[in-house]
Amino acid sequence: MSFQNLILLQNLYRIKSLGFNYSDSFYINEDDLIKTPINIDELKKNILSCHLCDLSKSRTQSMVGFGNENADIMIIDYTVSKNEDIENKFYTGKSGEILKKICKNVLKESIENIYFTHLVKCKPLNSNTPSPSECNSCKPYLLAQIEFIKPKIIITLGQESYKNLTGDITNFEDIRGHISNFKNYKILPIYHPNYLLRNPESKKTTFNDLNTIKRYI
Repeated sequence: MSFQNLILLQNLYRIKSLGFNYSDSFYINEDDLIKTPINIDELKKNILSCHLCDLSKSRTQSMVGFGNENADIMIIDYTVSKNEDIENKFYTGKSGEILKKICKNVLKESIENIYFTHLVKCKPLNSNTPSPSECNSCKPYLLAQIEFIKPKIIITLGQESYKNLTGDITNFEDIRGHISNFKNYKILPIYHPNYLLRNPESKKTTFNDLNTIKRYI
């Protein structure tokens, strides 16, 4: 036995004398820990039981999504609101009412025929902005949702939703209302309903932005 191993063994015995126990080494099969969902129902279970970041400690529940899982239109918000988390419902509050009206009056669709979800599936702690690690923990869930739903067009609400999904840091006003490609899909960033609450004069702009998607649906 080498001198270094002798010193190590001596320290292990010293630690054991303090009350620590040792176990035989074991093999962790990563495939058992990280399984790619084979369908959207399996994906839902993964989201609902997720503990990949600290937001799992402060949430009431994870918010998977709402609407038609074969929808032509997918709407992506950035984070779960406090009201959504408390009520476990989508389209809550004044922001939700505006979004409902957009779906009905502009997109000419009921909310049941559109798929609505968030990039970050849990309510941020104390309404803080999610950290990059929290966004990165959730993003694979969203990308999987997109692949299962296969929408004809994705609508992102606000700058943060678009930027964190695509990685595009272009000035929001330069890309807002313009349809571009994201992977194999068309994507349209628009103003967030909360922005429209504070700036009602921008509702007409959003109406015009959304009219550009008619040839895709």
